[in-house]
Amino acid sequence: MDNLLEFVLSKGNYWAYIILMMIGLYAMIAKNNLAKKIIGMNIFQTAIILFYISTAAKRGQATIPIISHGSDHHGGAHAAIQAADYINPLPHVLMLTAIVVSVATLGVALALAVKVYRQFNTLEEDDINAQIREQ
Repeated sequence: MDNLLEFVLSKGNYWAYIILMMIGLYAMIAKNNLAKKIIGMNIFQTAIILFYISTAAKRGQATIPIISHGSDHHGGAHAAIQAADYINPLPHVLMLTAIVVSVATLGVALALAVKVYRQFNTLEEDDINAQIREQ
C-alpha cells in the first residue's frame, strides 16, 4: 500500500494534467453557455500541451543538439555521440505549433460566439435551440 501511495505521489504532474483535462471536458459537455464551453475547450487544450512538454523534459545533464559535448574547439577528436546526452527538440516545436493552433481556435470560437450572441441575444444553448425551433 505504501508503494502505491509513493508511486501516485511521485507522478503528481500527471494528476494535475488529468484534473485539468477533466475540468475542461466537464465544461465542454455539461455547461449550456457557449462561452463556458469555449473556455473549457481551451483548458483541455492547455492540459494536453503541458502534458507533452513535461514528458519531453529530460533529467540530468542533457543539452540541446547544437552544442557539442565532445569537441575541444581546436579540431581535436570528437567523443562518441550518445542520444541520451541531448534533449529532443521535436516535442517542444510541435507544442509551439499546438499553441498557435489553440490560440487561433480560441479566436475563431469567440468570434463565432459573438456572431451567435448578436443574432440570438444569448449564449445559452437551450435558448438558442428554442429560438431556432420557433423560426
